[in-house]
Amino acid sequence: MDSLYEGVTVSEVSIDGIRLRVAQSGSEINTGRLLLIFNGIGANLELFFPLMERLLPRKCLIFDAPGAGGSSIPTIPQRFKGLAQLSAHLLDHFSVDQADVIGVSWGGALAQEFAYRHPQRCKRLILAATSPGAVMVPGKLSVLLKLTNPKRYFKRHYLRSHVHQIYGGIFRDRPALIDEFTDKVMAPDSKLGYYWQLYAALGWTSIHWLHQIIQPTLILAGNDDPIVPLINARIMRLRIPDSRMVEFDCGHLFLFTRVDEAASVILEFLNEGEEE
Repeated sequence: MDSLYEGVTVSEVSIDGIRLRVAQSGSEINTGRLLLIFNGIGANLELFFPLMERLLPRKCLIFDAPGAGGSSIPTIPQRFKGLAQLSAHLLDHFSVDQADVIGVSWGGALAQEFAYRHPQRCKRLILAATSPGAVMVPGKLSVLLKLTNPKRYFKRHYLRSHVHQIYGGIFRDRPALIDEFTDKVMAPDSKLGYYWQLYAALGWTSIHWLHQIIQPTLILAGNDDPIVPLINARIMRLRIPDSRMVEFDCGHLFLFTRVDEAASVILEFLNEGEEE
């Protein structure tokens, strides 16, 4: 079916026995190099539609993680290793050999895992509002405790009341933007999928192999991020050999709140890869 955003279409595919809800934008997926998007924990793909629209005509592919948004809940939970393999099989489904990859927050950890375990399938890597995992410099305890519970996805009034505390940045003084964001949030069928995503990240860290990331890497971070403090981006910048960092004057969700600025930075980085 068609989305409300220009050039973005939504459909379902079956990968490894899991029904995945996917969205595509740009020209035909199986021609040229696309941008594969890994979303944050519990998040549905609609939250990325504004960015995907601004990246047109570049091809983008995003999917709701198993148990999130409109994707089915697997019987057995997967770690990031298994989810990276699932992602590779999704590229196989669309006959894509290699893609650029962007991951935000929880999806940034998955993006690191994908780039590490499937280096030939990842051309360039973008890590947004993310960290090296278990050894990260933690955010605010009150916020992290809220993240262990998917309540914000099931109680709209709760999300509206706490979005500025959880995500920081310009949400703090832009009520209209809070409404725009919360209106796009979609609750999954069950809380179980959210807990499966927490399980994927439990104890995971990339700190000991970040130096083996071979892809040119763009690290994006907000300087008012209550979840992932800015220092984590600086640590990754030091650990990943071919990396650079861009700081946004915003919070955790700058890809949504600073979408025009973010799209410009991302396109500049990806266009460099077109020349390689």
